[in-house]
Amino acid sequence: MSDAEVLFERRGAIGLVTLNRPKALNALTLGMVRAMTPQLKAWAEDVHVKAVVVRSTGERGFCAGGDIRALYKSGIAKDSYATEFWGEEYQLNTLIKEYPKPYVALTQGVVMGGGVGLSVHGTHRVACETTMLAMPESGIGLFPDVGGTYFLPRLAGRVGLYLALTGARLKAADLRFLGISTHIAAYADFDAIVDALAASGDVDAVLRPYAEPVADAPIAAITHDIDAHFGGASVEEVVASLAADPGEWAQAQAAIIRSKSPTSLKIAFRQMQEGRLLPFRDCMRLEFRITQQIQKGVDFYEGVRATIIEKDGAPKWSPATLEEVKPWMIDAYFAPLAHEWSADDF
Repeated sequence: MSDAEVLFERRGAIGLVTLNRPKALNALTLGMVRAMTPQLKAWAEDVHVKAVVVRSTGERGFCAGGDIRALYKSGIAKDSYATEFWGEEYQLNTLIKEYPKPYVALTQGVVMGGGVGLSVHGTHRVACETTMLAMPESGIGLFPDVGGTYFLPRLAGRVGLYLALTGARLKAADLRFLGISTHIAAYADFDAIVDALAASGDVDAVLRPYAEPVADAPIAAITHDIDAHFGGASVEEVVASLAADPGEWAQAQAAIIRSKSPTSLKIAFRQMQEGRLLPFRDCMRLEFRITQQIQKGVDFYEGVRATIIEKDGAPKWSPATLEEVKPWMIDAYFAPLAHEWSADDF
């Protein structure tokens, strides 16, 4: 197989995209984004392509997110890579969301951050027995982006806020229950699914016999607790509600939230409030604003240092507590930019 980071193939009735960085869990780079966007646009215009299929090499991960080390180094160096990456990644997310043909994501293993952006906005989202999706960005001083502003607050009840604040991990049954995935199929069948799609291009007809029955979803058992505790008017109220509940689950969630960046938590909370009322492109514009302020701050670099670079697991957030993060501080992350993001700019 080629050593290119992303591979493209016109196979019968489909355009096939294969993410090809298995040793890095197919983490997304700017080069991959810049390769995918024009190819997807070309296939959108190709009458012979009936659908696009996105999959990845290696069993451990569909895509573990953006290449965080590259973004970290860019911020430290104060060069343009991070800004270009986020701007162009969000353009690709928008292209996927608005794609005029069926877009099928076959996901296995880790699906986080940028991997969510490459899959969740497609028309057909196929999980398998190993799929594990999460948006844990607040743990490294970021926020649930790649369209999280749009799709998370549109989940039932307060589940979106729960996922945004805790970074909770979801398996296939949970994803199907929440509607984040449209199908569950066996990973061993992915090759056969690709071949069948290439032969016919009729996505719904091909996926139907491979789709597995919906199993009991663990998250279904806690949706009442999620709605009860995550309905507060602030992150502080959410934490207080959890802390007042002596149950093991509630205490665990309170501890998880307290470990995250206070600034990121308050950004995520406001995202969920504003995002439920905004169309997709406005959500992406909002996310780009936040990235530009994140690069000027402290917590992203500290979170990456503690989690990925030095791995001491002891980030020193600044501000250090939720109470110290004032409303005017969060306002700055949501303020318009001199040059706003547009899906057509990059």
